[in-house]
Amino acid sequence: MAWRCVPHLGHILRGTYVSSSRLGSTSIDIPRWVTYMPRPGDGSPRPVTLIPGDGIGPLVTGAVKQVMEAMHAPVYFDTYEVHGYMTTVPAEVIESIRRNKVCIKGGLETPVGGGVSSLNVQLRKELDLYASLVNCFNLPGLPTRHENVDIVVIRENTEGEYSGLEHEVVPGVVESLKVITKFCSERIAKYAFEYAYLNNRKKVTAVHKANIMKLADGLFLESCREVATKYPGIKYNEIIVDNCCMQLVSKPEQFDVMVTPNLYGNLVANTAAGIAGGTGVMPGGNVGQDHAVFEQGASAGNVGNAKLVEQKKANPVALLLSSAMMLRHLQFPSFADRLETAVKRVIEEGKYRTKDLGGTSTTQEVVDAVISRLD
Repeated sequence: MAWRCVPHLGHILRGTYVSSSRLGSTSIDIPRWVTYMPRPGDGSPRPVTLIPGDGIGPLVTGAVKQVMEAMHAPVYFDTYEVHGYMTTVPAEVIESIRRNKVCIKGGLETPVGGGVSSLNVQLRKELDLYASLVNCFNLPGLPTRHENVDIVVIRENTEGEYSGLEHEVVPGVVESLKVITKFCSERIAKYAFEYAYLNNRKKVTAVHKANIMKLADGLFLESCREVATKYPGIKYNEIIVDNCCMQLVSKPEQFDVMVTPNLYGNLVANTAAGIAGGTGVMPGGNVGQDHAVFEQGASAGNVGNAKLVEQKKANPVALLLSSAMMLRHLQFPSFADRLETAVKRVIEEGKYRTKDLGGTSTTQEVVDAVISRLD
């Protein structure tokens, strides 16, 4: 894959929305990144594979469908039932994603300890979705402990501790293998630097534990350093993962783009999401050379609990913003801008918020508010 041909997931454009009235005007900063001139045929409706998933998944994916229909977005959905208790992702679902190239999904519950392997990991490996991208940023009107947070966590998605290579050597002794390869490390480093280059980001930070895992994380760092030399205009630095977590909760504004091995990325992304406003508002996606799967950016809480499902009060914001990333990936930037603007206006106004954001609104009330603010 040519370095200038990263998937469109990275092309989320930065700008400012301005709304005016007789009483005055309001500016809302909206994270976006480079635009392009639409070409003939770009507006043709695109099929998207939809996996409602478990727990709150059907609620929040239902919210996406309602908003897409209300804004007449040029997409339609092929819906498949997949649940975390299944032993494998059904072949027809994999085939649908291969055919459509794009999927949006709710959370899939993974059994803790014994049981089946994670279907989320199966999807990433089967489709070679090697890069997980989570954008953690302050939303106007949503108070947080820290300001000026705008972090992009880019996580290697196919190896490391998630390789699933475990066995019991003798009773009471389990061995779990962490696999790091130069190919995958270079690939994720190139994606991170290319993302930074295309989106006018200034710094890439590699997160590691090479002081202890000298060969595995040492190889990851070596790969990042080699790629960094090809991007002299982007500052590169490194940080040990435990220090990284401490720095995140004390001075998160110092970070820009972060590139990590698999496990560290999961921890860092969820921590950054909690700092910036909560997992319920952070978008994300998993991308490969040919396919992309969009979902809530931070994995914590993506299935919710029985009470949320019963009361129908799941927060749809994260998946709505992820669907805006999907629209931009499909080269429908004007629809993506409309959706992001509407969601962020609802958050800033503060009238309709779910419990995790300090409100009492239901999922449907937030969806109705977003639809009413689509311009």
